[in-house]
Amino acid sequence: MPAPAIQFSPQSLTLLNVCLAIIMLGVALEIKREHFLELVNEKKAIITGLLAQLVLLPFLTFLLVSILPLSPGLALGMMLVAACPGGNVSNFFSYWAKGNVALSVSLTAFSSLLAFVLTPLNFFFWSSLLPHLSTEVKTFSVDFWSLFLNMIAILLLPLLSGMWVAEKYPRLTTKISKPLQWVSLLILATFILVAIKNNAEVFMNGFGQVFWIVLIHNGTALLAAYFFSAWLKNNEANNRTIAIETGIQNSGLGLILIFTFFDGHAEMALVAAWWGVWHLISGFSFASWMRWRSLASLRA
Repeated sequence: MPAPAIQFSPQSLTLLNVCLAIIMLGVALEIKREHFLELVNEKKAIITGLLAQLVLLPFLTFLLVSILPLSPGLALGMMLVAACPGGNVSNFFSYWAKGNVALSVSLTAFSSLLAFVLTPLNFFFWSSLLPHLSTEVKTFSVDFWSLFLNMIAILLLPLLSGMWVAEKYPRLTTKISKPLQWVSLLILATFILVAIKNNAEVFMNGFGQVFWIVLIHNGTALLAAYFFSAWLKNNEANNRTIAIETGIQNSGLGLILIFTFFDGHAEMALVAAWWGVWHLISGFSFASWMRWRSLASLRA
């Protein structure tokens, strides 16, 4: 029996791709050359953050989908979200948590630039280790190279273009950066809400299970990254930032890839869509909890 699919018109999908490209352009407008110099000053924290997001999170996701009684669609949705780069709202949560904001921006920038290669690579690698997931992926018209080219178009090119504009036209960048991000995020949120409304029955049928799956997945990401960073003896501000960078994922990118390459698979889309909502709730809650804890009272 074929997996349920979310109805999404080709025109809407094109607009959704454009919308994400604009979001990434807006993110890039706030990336400065100095942020990459942080890679020199914060080597240990940068390496810890990238390991947490690009290796630890996919590995933990692999363990979760191996242990939990999940359908292939739900498992693949988790795998895809874990393979996505960090979301830019993590920068605000790091600030609110009294974390290292410069480190947060650097990690977001670096993971986003690497994502055009590492998102498809991570997804295909970890999925291939479980036979039932590998078989499920093969039922879709998707391959590594087509996904790779799509990532270049909607991630890498907008990021490089935005960084070029920010370097050449700083005054214009200051004026358009925030409005561009808010407008594009509003459009993306509208697309998601319309998709949910038009496919309410499909979403509601699986929401009860997905709620707990995303809660466990996201909670594992936040806590494991925090303690991983602490274990490597980073300071407390960096521990907080690395946890938030790992727990806040660009699930909007995941949705676009699901609609483009996985025929709008309902279970995968439900995981990505609920992640996009839940990580805002959990991220703010985690940041508020950390903000309440005094940095001075904790060992640096």
